[in-house]
Amino acid sequence: MIHTSSRNPLYIGIVIGVTLILAIWLLLNDATNHSTGQDEHDNELETPKGPRGGRLLTQNNFSIEVTIFERGTPPEFHVYAYSHNKPLPPGEVSLSIELTRLDGQIDLFNFRPQANYLRSNGTVTEPHSFDVTIKASYQGNNYQWQYDNYEGRTRIVRSMAVESGIETATAGPATIHETLTLTGRVQVDPNRMAHIRARFPGLVKSVKAELGSTVLTGDVLATVQSNESLQTYSVKAPISGVVILRDIQTGAATSSKPLYTIVDLSEVWVELDLFGHDLDRVQVGQSVTIETLAGQSTEGKISWISPLATHNSQSVWARVVVANQEGRLRPGQFVRAQVTIADHSVRLAVQQSAIQDFRDFKVVFARFNEIYEVRMLKLGRHDKNWVEVLGGLKAGTEYVNKNSYLIKADIEKSGASHDH
Repeated sequence: MIHTSSRNPLYIGIVIGVTLILAIWLLLNDATNHSTGQDEHDNELETPKGPRGGRLLTQNNFSIEVTIFERGTPPEFHVYAYSHNKPLPPGEVSLSIELTRLDGQIDLFNFRPQANYLRSNGTVTEPHSFDVTIKASYQGNNYQWQYDNYEGRTRIVRSMAVESGIETATAGPATIHETLTLTGRVQVDPNRMAHIRARFPGLVKSVKAELGSTVLTGDVLATVQSNESLQTYSVKAPISGVVILRDIQTGAATSSKPLYTIVDLSEVWVELDLFGHDLDRVQVGQSVTIETLAGQSTEGKISWISPLATHNSQSVWARVVVANQEGRLRPGQFVRAQVTIADHSVRLAVQQSAIQDFRDFKVVFARFNEIYEVRMLKLGRHDKNWVEVLGGLKAGTEYVNKNSYLIKADIEKSGASHDH
């Protein structure tokens, strides 16, 4: 009887042998898988590439390599044909490509031979995101391929979009306000300033208003005893406003100098500086947005343009009368102004808040149900709210106008590429 204990040499040898055989089998199997690309998932994701880096499509022994050429020219298809992995003269192959875009638009391309490839008869417009159908014929045989080529596209479910504050608007006509930026300063309206003097020479008996006091029309500012009649009379405010000068003391004798200066700041002037060619662009009646250096803004209109130039700067003043009931504008304060010098009605515009940078383009993101896709734009005139669209977007397209940066971030996170 044989005892199979751990000390039995025969048993130990059998165990070691089996272990070595299993290890060798595993190593060989792993090496085979790696050398032949047996990872099924990777094979599904990998797109075969041709000698020129394009997508390689093969049926039987016939192949085409599809590339989008865009170096120094608008993007166009260049297709190379092969038979048994050898290049074919392009004139022997008939080819068409159909692109179906997210909005339902279909672009059809026919091809003509050029050099050693087939060249499309049109430009492949951005974005290069579409479903592709290719039909080819060679030596009486017909071939067809279909695949998708998506870029700059993502899907966000409606509930998540609402929760993220993503909002949309519809691209359409708008009015672009062409503006001119000027600088200036706030001034007191001299028609709203009063210098108050004593009516008769005399002795100041009492002072009622202090520097900085707000007074109303008819308020008593001081009392004065006349030198001639010895009667005491009241000095009253002729306008409502703020006391900005007080030159009076109890017991002092009055003189011809003002005792008080009062200004009404409920309306002020803004004097804007015009230089050179801007003189012909600014006219009386144009709308103006006045903004302080602190960012507070108010509206007004050009009411007067000086016929004279200032000696030192050679600028010309353009006056804007501005309501100032809240007292936000203070005389002497420097301001910026946006003067609307023209209004342009444009056929197609989007809101400035929608614009994002994507690759080398200014873009918006169009929405189709829960799918968002980039739209590369050719832009025209703009103002602080709107920008004119000259190309890249259809009228009536729904686009993201609030929190569009979230769409951009989601697309970039997904690794959207521009690989052809």
